[in-house]
Amino acid sequence: MLDRAIKGGPKYWGWLIFLLVMMTIGLACYLYQFKVGLRITGMSRDVSWGLYISQLTYLVGIAASGVMVVLPFYLHDYKAFGRLTILGEFMAIVAVLMCGLFIMVDLGQVTRMLNIIMYPHPRSILFWDMIVLNVYMILNLLIGWNVLAAERKGVHYQTWVKVLIYISIPWAFSIHTVTAFLYAGLPGRHFWLTAIMAPRFLASAFCSGPALLLIICLIIRKVSKFDPGEKQLRTLGGIITYAFILNIFFFLMEVFTAFYSQIPGHMHTLVYLFAGLDGYGKLVPWMWAFAVASVVALVLLIIPATRRKEDTLLVACIAVIIATWIDKGLGLVIGGFIPNPFDKVFEYWPTTPEILITLGIWATGFFVLTVLFKMAVSIKEEVGA
Repeated sequence: MLDRAIKGGPKYWGWLIFLLVMMTIGLACYLYQFKVGLRITGMSRDVSWGLYISQLTYLVGIAASGVMVVLPFYLHDYKAFGRLTILGEFMAIVAVLMCGLFIMVDLGQVTRMLNIIMYPHPRSILFWDMIVLNVYMILNLLIGWNVLAAERKGVHYQTWVKVLIYISIPWAFSIHTVTAFLYAGLPGRHFWLTAIMAPRFLASAFCSGPALLLIICLIIRKVSKFDPGEKQLRTLGGIITYAFILNIFFFLMEVFTAFYSQIPGHMHTLVYLFAGLDGYGKLVPWMWAFAVASVVALVLLIIPATRRKEDTLLVACIAVIIATWIDKGLGLVIGGFIPNPFDKVFEYWPTTPEILITLGIWATGFFVLTVLFKMAVSIKEEVGA
């Protein structure tokens, strides 16, 4: 099946070459970081997690969101999602791959990853996070590859594949729940110390992942003969709507709890994010961009006429991705470190090498995703013909 990935037109190869250039630039910056150390980043003693970990947090949600097309198709026999299931599974594989790359660059030295394997401990959340992420990637790889191969041959996939499918559904919820525990398990950081961190993560995942998948489906419809289907895209739009409403509701619950109870540890972080604190406010424009994008997305998604129209649905999905990326990435991760336990503000901002490494990893993800989707779409076109 891999031979399908080397067949494509000038636009396909131009896109892959562009991604390869971005990957090369990112690799060069990473080699520089590997030689010099993490001091080339904007991270410090007070803000020890930055752009890398914020991308990890966001991408775990993208990976977990694959269950939103897998669950209706395999458990509820919603045949319409048969066109999208393999795309969701391949997107989950790529998201987990990118998570691993972001962990690698954040640790500084690759050999440090071996410490998790050589010195495992049941109380280590990072140890459990490594297990659930890797198992989830293997599950989706086995399921996706075998289901696609069976579809190509015109036969039903084997029984053992369905067993893996049933395992993968609750496993998808576990990967983002365990990731949420990485934050909620740190009592020294008040902004993260909340019982609804895992529900917030899952709500964010179940709108951002389907939004990205829907955008990709619209692109596939334009550049290939494969049509994901109008009914399927409308159903995805409904899933995105409910999940995004829930995501914003959870966020507003945190705001109410912080300001009504006047808890300084929770309140000061939100003040810093939206208004600035002690003269510092680098994230203020970003958080207001999150607020604007959230309002735009809610309006376009809640109104049935705009949700059913392809152009406005596309705008809504872009707004959802922007809002969740800012809130779950920069806002949640960086905001959790400000102010520090001594109520002092030490700001963080990513450096140029840090940004280029991040772009290089995103380019790597899109390169692998393009190859996998090219293979899947080619087979679906062949079967449809």
